[in-house]
Amino acid sequence: MIQTDILVLGTGISGLSFAIKSAEKFSKKKVLILSKTEIVETNTKYAQGGIAAVLKKEDSFSSHIEDTMRAGQYRNNREVVEFVVKEAPARIKELIQWGVEFDKNQQDLYDMAREGGHSSHRILHHKDITGYEIERALIAKVKALKNVSLIENCFVLDLITDHHFGIETKLDNKNNCYGAYALNTITGEIETIASKITMIATGGAGQVYEHTTNPIIATGDGIAIAYRAKAIVADMDFIQFHPSSLYQPDVSPSFLISEAVRGFGGHVKNAKKERFLFKYDDRGELASRDVVSKAIDDELNKSGEKHVYIDCTHLNKKAFIKHFPNIYDKCLSIGIDIEKDMIPIVPAAHYTCGGINIDKNGKTNIKNLYACGECTRSGLHGANRLASNSLLEALVFSHRSVKYLDDNLEKTTFKEGIPLWYNKGTTQPKELVLITHSRKELQTIMSDYMAIVRSEERTKRALRRLEIHFNETEELYNNTKISAQLCELRNLIINAYSIVKQSMKRGKLKS
Repeated sequence: MIQTDILVLGTGISGLSFAIKSAEKFSKKKVLILSKTEIVETNTKYAQGGIAAVLKKEDSFSSHIEDTMRAGQYRNNREVVEFVVKEAPARIKELIQWGVEFDKNQQDLYDMAREGGHSSHRILHHKDITGYEIERALIAKVKALKNVSLIENCFVLDLITDHHFGIETKLDNKNNCYGAYALNTITGEIETIASKITMIATGGAGQVYEHTTNPIIATGDGIAIAYRAKAIVADMDFIQFHPSSLYQPDVSPSFLISEAVRGFGGHVKNAKKERFLFKYDDRGELASRDVVSKAIDDELNKSGEKHVYIDCTHLNKKAFIKHFPNIYDKCLSIGIDIEKDMIPIVPAAHYTCGGINIDKNGKTNIKNLYACGECTRSGLHGANRLASNSLLEALVFSHRSVKYLDDNLEKTTFKEGIPLWYNKGTTQPKELVLITHSRKELQTIMSDYMAIVRSEERTKRALRRLEIHFNETEELYNNTKISAQLCELRNLIINAYSIVKQSMKRGKLKS
């Protein structure tokens, strides 16, 4: 058994920033970080656009707050929106102190970009690989801390809670978290990890869908283990579809054409080379993601075409390459020269706006269990996330969680008598390919019935088909040896089920 004072699940901006602050504040305490694969492989790594903050005199907190509320269809928690926006400058300053290098202009001032849904230029960025740059700096910072340890290739199976001690747990009961069970995917051994405090920072569930910008690791594992532990999971039906993923049939994950390309002046056009977004919103290309995605989907349904375009041929090529070098190189690698050719795009699942319900300090309804980032429903995003608010949310809530730990950590002790993982009687699965088939079928179900266009009949169909997959997978899980692939499938089904059930409960979403 492994013992640690603080257990962090996930190595993106949420997990690493929480680990850094925890380790520095409690220098005599042990902090253990678990990474599903390699430390660098996270959703954060793939974040292109940047991080939003009010840093200019021409901008204002009230403007950023209103933009966030409008993007979220006013289903956000205004109190949360206000403190996240107002705490942003301090969190940005910390990132810079930790070594993150944001782009500057010729006046040596930060080059603030503008993205869809924003009324001002307020996006700090590092070319078009902002997330990669943040991840680089945070990993370096974590590795320099002596009281932090890391285990890579470690798949979390379940949280250890009161029900492992024979105590029945429900959503309204007082439940405690004592750590987690985790599978070492290299050795096949299952570790029992006891902790005083556990932080879930495992990212979203984009892989529920066939077409997604999320990496293949984004299977909503943290949301699923929290759900099984009787944590409250909310607003899972609020899945954000990014309007501009590069159209490449049969390529997964989809390559993201950053929101910032539209903010930079790119025009969205249909097959007739017409700009059509102003028919749907007076902001045109600068409308929020949900508006643009729905407009593109509607346009494709009317025309029967497979994609629309972003036209950047009118933009300054040198300036484009300086700001978007990776997007330029990617397009060029498949024969698209942005100076002469339009970029084919389609909407793709991009961000999980709902998740584990947390309060303003990152607390869940389970004692000693915290959550942060895309795996959560914090109240910031509402029905749709404003561009570049995700990295900001992670920073603010990880900071608040560490502040709250002041009293809690010292009062918490290790739970004695934690049982080891029980897997007796299980056998090797005869056909692992069935797991692959089920995952593809699940993604097809969700893409066909629970994507941008939803209806009562589509939702009911999705639920009926998911129930078959759930029963088959649970039977396989109960009778075969644990594997990461099987557990991912099980978690994907739970996330898909949550999306469908919460969509049914809410009723048909307003367009």
